[in-house]
Amino acid sequence: MKIAVIGQSLFGQEVYCHLRKEGHEVVGVFTIPDQNGKADPLGLEAEKDGVPVFKFPRWRTRGQVLPDVVAKYQALGAELNVLPFCSQFIPMEVINAPRHGSIIYHPSLLPRHRGASAINWTLIHGDKKGGFTIFWADDGLDTGDLLLQKECEILPDDTVSTLYNRFLFPEGIKGMVQAVRLIAEGKAPRLPQPEEGATYEGIQKKETAKINWKQPAEAIHNWIRGNDKVPGAWAEACGQKLTFFNSTLNTAGLVPEGEALPITGAHRPGVVTKRGLVLFGNDDRMLLVKNIQLEDGKMIPASHFFKGEDNSALELTEAELVTMEAVRNAWKRILPNILEVEDSTDFFKSGAASVDVVRLVEEVKELCDGMELENEDVYMATTFKDFIQLLVRKLRGDCKESECVIDYVEKTVNKLTLRMPHQLFIGGTFVDAEDAKTYETINPTDGSVICQVSLAQISDVDKAVAAAKDAFENGLWGKISARDRGRLLYRLADLMEEHQEELATIEALDAGAVYTLALKTHVGMSIQTFRYFAGWCDKIQGSTIPINQARPNRNLTLTRKEPIGVCGIVIPWNYPLMMLSWKTAACLAAGNTVVIKTAQVTPLTALKFAELTLKAGIPKGVINILPGSGSLAGQRLSDHPDVRKIGFTGSTEVGKHIMKSCALSNVKKVSLELGGKSPLIIFADCDLSKAVQMGMSSVFFNKGENCIAAGRLFVEDSIHDQFVQKVVEEVRKMKIGNPLDRDTNHGPQNHQAHLQKLIEYCQRGVKEGATLVCGGKQVPRPGFFFEPTVFIDVEDHMFIAKEESFGPVMIISRFANGDVDTVLSRANATEFGLASGVFTRDISKALYISDKLEAGTVFINTYNKTDVAAPFGGFKQSGFGKDLGEAALNEYLRVKTVTFEY
Repeated sequence: MKIAVIGQSLFGQEVYCHLRKEGHEVVGVFTIPDQNGKADPLGLEAEKDGVPVFKFPRWRTRGQVLPDVVAKYQALGAELNVLPFCSQFIPMEVINAPRHGSIIYHPSLLPRHRGASAINWTLIHGDKKGGFTIFWADDGLDTGDLLLQKECEILPDDTVSTLYNRFLFPEGIKGMVQAVRLIAEGKAPRLPQPEEGATYEGIQKKETAKINWKQPAEAIHNWIRGNDKVPGAWAEACGQKLTFFNSTLNTAGLVPEGEALPITGAHRPGVVTKRGLVLFGNDDRMLLVKNIQLEDGKMIPASHFFKGEDNSALELTEAELVTMEAVRNAWKRILPNILEVEDSTDFFKSGAASVDVVRLVEEVKELCDGMELENEDVYMATTFKDFIQLLVRKLRGDCKESECVIDYVEKTVNKLTLRMPHQLFIGGTFVDAEDAKTYETINPTDGSVICQVSLAQISDVDKAVAAAKDAFENGLWGKISARDRGRLLYRLADLMEEHQEELATIEALDAGAVYTLALKTHVGMSIQTFRYFAGWCDKIQGSTIPINQARPNRNLTLTRKEPIGVCGIVIPWNYPLMMLSWKTAACLAAGNTVVIKTAQVTPLTALKFAELTLKAGIPKGVINILPGSGSLAGQRLSDHPDVRKIGFTGSTEVGKHIMKSCALSNVKKVSLELGGKSPLIIFADCDLSKAVQMGMSSVFFNKGENCIAAGRLFVEDSIHDQFVQKVVEEVRKMKIGNPLDRDTNHGPQNHQAHLQKLIEYCQRGVKEGATLVCGGKQVPRPGFFFEPTVFIDVEDHMFIAKEESFGPVMIISRFANGDVDTVLSRANATEFGLASGVFTRDISKALYISDKLEAGTVFINTYNKTDVAAPFGGFKQSGFGKDLGEAALNEYLRVKTVTFEY
């Protein structure tokens, strides 16, 4: 079909491109004249394709059509006029000229909101449904017969921009193409518009956008978002006009504490808080405004209204200076009337319009390896100098200029001032839980309260999953190259290393980890894990496969390894940061996004980690972190239909429940690292000193709160007594104390409930007849300290021989000299199979034992020797799937087979 496209803007450009892809012949494009030397995107695109472009300043004068204009139009022989977005008045001589007439796009559900500011009024009136209409043009104002309508839900915080970008723009393009297809097929309806429910509202202008304060908070919120960004709802305060943007009614947990801002005509003064400007309706309900534009045009975070201007300019590196000049050239291309772009050049005062904001954001993305700015960033930094400073801060991963406001809990501990986030981390922002729900996190060293932490509710899980899904499907994360993804993970690892003392101190404070161990293992191995998987990002490859040819043709089959999507990770309390890292690093390297549920008793290192992801420049929504209960937040994550994978470390009982939930919800992929009762077999021909040293470590490492801890030691009869004697001697040397003291060997157990379980566990061992050699009791001091414990004479039927203590309890059983097969049978007589170990100088015996032991890891003449490159996971009821090593990547990938015939 021969089509004339009449209109302007990026929307018009996209409709034009899609119509050509559909095979239609665009015989001419009619658009607006160049503005300040810049051509409209629609005209630019058509000129590239060699399509005739006309830029009439007007189509008629004094009510009379211009004959030469109509003649030029008629010469094209168009069969249909398509008006995607047009600000000019098109005469009826042109509208009615084609055989099929003219169709127009309108951004509302006609007959509601006729007129040029339809999107604004949809929001101002608080409509719950919005959408667009494609109608047949007539001589009325948006009154023509209906051809096609599509509707969408209006979200509570939608603005003109978000509604347009989310639905009206992408779906409107599809709708215009669909409408033309229906016309070409002779199936396009003409439905008269009903007059019932019809409304007409005038164009929103700055002078009419003043806020009326004599109305409820919801109405004020609707007025602000309905005028965001153009023309901008304003009020008078502090002797100037302030324009408000980015309004929300979501004020859960917000306490209006801060500096008062008197506003002319307002029911109550506003309050400038850490989260923004709190405003009040005449119903005394609150709304929150996050950005303010001053009278001079400068946009600032509302929380900074009373703060002085930050004059601390960054000193740019040589590479950043090169970037600056490249961006300067981009400004010159966008602002052709400006001879030189200087530090003081203002983007908007130099003639830029909203379409140029989009262009600048796209140019920066190309120049800066996929760095995705928000349109908001351009409005917040309008001069070239401010824009470069903002850009460089983002490229460096410095969140100083970001909108994220972090409400820290501060404590001076370990000669450091800890600044700890304590809220949920969703979509790149720290937020309160629904209804401001919180709980106390406890210091196990003395039982004191560290701080209140937000407690995730079901709705919070839904928000986090939605943020992760949006980041996966629409965000920068899926668009950047795998190598750039690795670069971000390397940067995150570097930041973790910079903050390792702070992270280790928080781990000691919140989890009772001995500080020196936390530095090396809890934090040190976490850093290594992110570096290891960062290196894997650009090495995830498929393969080509020879298959039977479809003669006489030929075939090519290849596989692609793709990310799964949104992954849920549920981490335990014994290694809060390390377990997070083991799973999250592989998950991110594979290209997924993630929602992490921390253990309720140890949330603080994960939340500090969240802050570091902001500084690293990890895009918003890629990582979301929720402190919360397993029964509520963990369950919802397992049940959620948009989560495609669950990675869980914890008890076998809970693992089975998660596996069932994953099956019943949407058949999620799942990997489980569950309970253990790892056997350690010590033969008489071992290096006894080393066996004692490593045997101690196998049980008492990290206070016994270690998933691969040797749950049962089998010691050959001839060295049993000597081994026990040496172990007891070493136990008595262990210093129990504050985990932050450098000479402490043994800190507190993680939490009160676990301490009580250990007490009961040992009592049952004694009751069943095992011999308690030492320990078995709580240490008489504040906190959750438990004595390192040794049991001997443990028989196979006893509870403590079969069940995991997950604490500093050594369970020792004898086996007859030389009876290898019997001790192997006893070692394997468990439903667990996470790890195992053997000490012997006989290499043949060691290899035989390693073949026969039913465990995912076998240590020979060592123990606890895990490495980021070595896969880790269990057999039997210790779970399935692997953490660490290349094998871990497969847990977060799916394989797609693609077959060509040629």
